[in-house]
Amino acid sequence: MTLIEQIAEKIVAIRYADLPKEAVDWAKAAILDTVGVTLAGANEECARIVEKTLAVGETRGDCLIFGSDRRAGPLDAALVNGTAAHALDFDDVSNSLGGHPSAPILPALFALADTEDCDGRAFVAAYVAGFETETRIARGVHFHHYEKGWHPTATLGVFGAAAACCHLMRLDAAQTAQALAIAASLASGIKANFGTMTKPLHVGHTARSGLFAALLAQGGFTANNAALEHPQGFLLVYNGEGNFDAAAILRDWGRPYDVVQPGPAIKQYPSCGSTHPALDALLALRGEHAMPADKVVRIDTWTHPRRLAHTNRPDPKSGLDAKFSVQYCLARATLQGQIRLEDFEGKAYDDPIVRALMARIHAAPHPDAGTANEEALGAEVRVTFDSGETIAKKVGAALGRGPDNPLPAGALAAKFVNCAGRALPAASVARLQQMLETLEAAPSVKAVLAAIAAPGKLARSA
Repeated sequence: MTLIEQIAEKIVAIRYADLPKEAVDWAKAAILDTVGVTLAGANEECARIVEKTLAVGETRGDCLIFGSDRRAGPLDAALVNGTAAHALDFDDVSNSLGGHPSAPILPALFALADTEDCDGRAFVAAYVAGFETETRIARGVHFHHYEKGWHPTATLGVFGAAAACCHLMRLDAAQTAQALAIAASLASGIKANFGTMTKPLHVGHTARSGLFAALLAQGGFTANNAALEHPQGFLLVYNGEGNFDAAAILRDWGRPYDVVQPGPAIKQYPSCGSTHPALDALLALRGEHAMPADKVVRIDTWTHPRRLAHTNRPDPKSGLDAKFSVQYCLARATLQGQIRLEDFEGKAYDDPIVRALMARIHAAPHPDAGTANEEALGAEVRVTFDSGETIAKKVGAALGRGPDNPLPAGALAAKFVNCAGRALPAASVARLQQMLETLEAAPSVKAVLAAIAAPGKLARSA
């Protein structure tokens, strides 16, 4: 059997009844979080432009555009909602994936659920199948894949989206294998476009491509089942000889499920996850010490070079760019004691008070960081005052980075209410939250989608 055929056998073997409670609980948490950030991102400019370009308002379909009452075909809905899911860079991340695990999967699954109704249990099981697939393939290619410049959320997420859709459609192993092989040719996304609208477009394209691959396979479309290990296949083309471990993909599959350990990491801040350890360290210092900004003469921050490569941005040129600037994020946290969605809107990134403080913030690779396959999730921050006094803090990983380092109690629910409330009235938010928290009991996911709709929303214009 080829590698893809072995993966497909494992995908179709996943059953809701066999999932441990922890897998269901973490799946529901990730689904709740992703729906919230998608609603918050639904009216962002990148999502508006994609929808306008697709002329969604001029076409008809069955699938909801989140935060509106408009509908489109499943592929278009997956593309628009996938872009919205990642528009704010507030969606969950994965240590294994080296990216965002849920945003590539769920817009495709929700579009599919609008055309092929399913219950909550089937939806949760399909999500777990997609999560396991993308993160297991990631174990075979990281961290070379990430450092080479691929955007794993997209290049690996497409396999997760395809697997999840195949599972929800109850495709057999042969069809699932074909979908994964098709997905191998649809994988794309480069880190050069971080800080621009194209990064969230990666996710929309990935959700669409995963669903497209599954639908094509269902219709009898063909692909090479050796598309991963072939001499001109995914592993060698994307990583190169000697830079992957194919055996790691199937090793310990589901023991435990990756959604359980290390699990999804829920973001506290609407910025790149690689800025979060430094933010946690800075905010901890601010909570422990008086830290007036006018007394701060220098802030030093050290992170792993893998994380610093895309976050050392001392002069961000837009709100999206600022999400990847550790200097901007730390300046905001120093001045405000928090990071908000509003800090990345409009011209907030160009605030002269923030800019003045940013000039005193210096980012460098951590001297103790290795270059091997460690997860590299920590950061150290040192603040120097005009008196000469210094204070410092080091954190191993940001809060929310998986089950071993959970968010404070109530933080996920508060985040959902804040995000979903940008698109829905408070009563609708409360009803939707309750439905998502008990998703496994839902007789129809279409009812959940009806709660995500915002009747009467005007069509967007770019």
